[in-house]
Amino acid sequence: MKLPAHIKGLVFDCDGTLADTMPMHWRAWQVIAKKYKLHFPMDRFYSLGGVPSRDILKMLAEEQGLTLDHIQAAHEKENAYLPLMAEVEPIHAVVEIARENFEKIPMAVASGGTLPIIEQVLTHLKIRHLFGAVVTSEMVKNQKPAPDIFVEAARRIGVDPKFCRGYEDTDLGMQAIRSAGMDAVDVREILK
Repeated sequence: MKLPAHIKGLVFDCDGTLADTMPMHWRAWQVIAKKYKLHFPMDRFYSLGGVPSRDILKMLAEEQGLTLDHIQAAHEKENAYLPLMAEVEPIHAVVEIARENFEKIPMAVASGGTLPIIEQVLTHLKIRHLFGAVVTSEMVKNQKPAPDIFVEAARRIGVDPKFCRGYEDTDLGMQAIRSAGMDAVDVREILK
C-alpha cells in the first residue's frame, strides 16, 4: 500500500491494531470485575479501548459507588493478562503495513497500555524492531481521546504530527489521532 507523499512517519496503536489482544484482555477483565464486583459489560470494554486499566477501574468504582485501590487492581488485571499473552496473534493486515515501511520512514507505537506489557506483546509477535519508539500511558499526562500520546510518539521519531499517519481500532483512538493533526486510518475498515 503506497503512502501519500506528505506522510513521513507512521504511528500505530498496539492492542486491537497491531496485536489481536482484546479477547485476552477481556478474559483478564472478567476475573477482576468478578473479584471487585464491578459491572463491566463487553460492549463498554470495547468502547473504552485505549483507556488505561487504572483509569477504567477508577471510573467504574466511582460510577458504582465502590471503594478500591485502582492502581493495585490495575496491576492485578495485568497479572491476569500475562499468562494469556502466549495466545496473542498479530493483526496481519496492519503488521504488513509496518513491515512494508520498515527502514523507509520512522515508525512508533502509541498505546494506552503500560510499557512492560506492550514491549512484551511486540517482542512476542517479533515486531518490536520495526519501531523507533514505543510510547505508553505512563509517559503522557492526558490519555486518549486527548492527542498527547500520538503527539509524543511523533516527537520521539522526529516527525511533525501533520506529516504522520496514525492507525487505530477505536473511536477514542481515532479522536486522539485527529486531534493530534495526523492523517487517521481506522483499521476496522481495513479488516472488513
